[in-house]
Amino acid sequence: MVIIFKAQLIEKYKYPLETYYVTTDDKYILCMHRIPKLKAPPVFFMHGLLDSSASWVIMGPKKAAAYYFSDNGYDVWLGNARGNRYSRNHTTLNPNSDEEFWTFSWHEIGYYDLPIMIDHILDETGFQKLSYFGHSQGTTAFWVLCSLHPQYNHKINIMQALAPVAYLKHIRTPFVSQFHEFSKASKDRVREFLPHNDMMLHMCFTSKLAENMCVQFLNQMLGNDNGQTNLARYPVIIGHVPAGCNLKQFVHYLQLVKSNRFCQYDYGREENMQRYNQNSPPDYPLAKITVPVALHYAYNDYLNSHIDVKRLAETLPNVVLNNLFPYKDWNHVTVIWGKQARKLIQEPMLKLLKKFSYE
Repeated sequence: MVIIFKAQLIEKYKYPLETYYVTTDDKYILCMHRIPKLKAPPVFFMHGLLDSSASWVIMGPKKAAAYYFSDNGYDVWLGNARGNRYSRNHTTLNPNSDEEFWTFSWHEIGYYDLPIMIDHILDETGFQKLSYFGHSQGTTAFWVLCSLHPQYNHKINIMQALAPVAYLKHIRTPFVSQFHEFSKASKDRVREFLPHNDMMLHMCFTSKLAENMCVQFLNQMLGNDNGQTNLARYPVIIGHVPAGCNLKQFVHYLQLVKSNRFCQYDYGREENMQRYNQNSPPDYPLAKITVPVALHYAYNDYLNSHIDVKRLAETLPNVVLNNLFPYKDWNHVTVIWGKQARKLIQEPMLKLLKKFSYE
């Protein structure tokens, strides 16, 4: 099976593509992709856990968000978080041999990665503000950014959050306990988690039985979408996902499940005192996120309960849309890869974007 990498995926459909590299304050080298439209308002897309910028293009021009917003007159920028297949680089550390490379969680993605990417986009385009689209971890990192760097509230027109993640008390995926046990057993031994590997693609598509098993596994983890995602695109999806991350990102989420808080990483009492000057990690000050926020989420999301998103909506001070989709089968990824994503998600998001990107 031939795997088409993302650059080829975009160029295949005759869209222009540009690649940029930026270096964070802590020296991680991040890759950004752009479907340019000069002098057009910039929109910045940030992917979820184990994902990459490919997430926004793999469904093709008739379904994928990146193409849709490009076609509608926007300068499209696609970010990649540290540690994924496109941002697995550092000025001095080798991800293959230096354990110090793998010491981050999604906290650092929000604290270091997002600021440098946003500033680069604004510098490159000459605009004072951009609009932000995040999925899953791409929303979590944004809450970190604008709560701890509140000056970035003034650089964002609107934040549209797909499957937004902060509180996790009501998570339903049956694999939480397994992830917890694996993380405990792997402590200080496993750093990189599920890096991009062609083996998974071949394993899932050696036969129809293997394909069905892989699809069922995803449904168990994310929520059964009863065919809302186009199965014909699964080889393309599995060819790009998982894209790799740090195990510590998972551990940080597991801590939120246990604590029922949205807080910084828990290093234990002794190290917490050294880092935070208190026994337990501090909560992120969500009240400082003043940018207009639109929340888009689904009933059948096993990773992100609508109950927890409603709690988030009550905490954020400037929610302009609280959009719980009335479709019982939509799950964590239907909101970006669903068959009806263009009509039911992207078109309403564009309408809202137009309202805020020209104010």
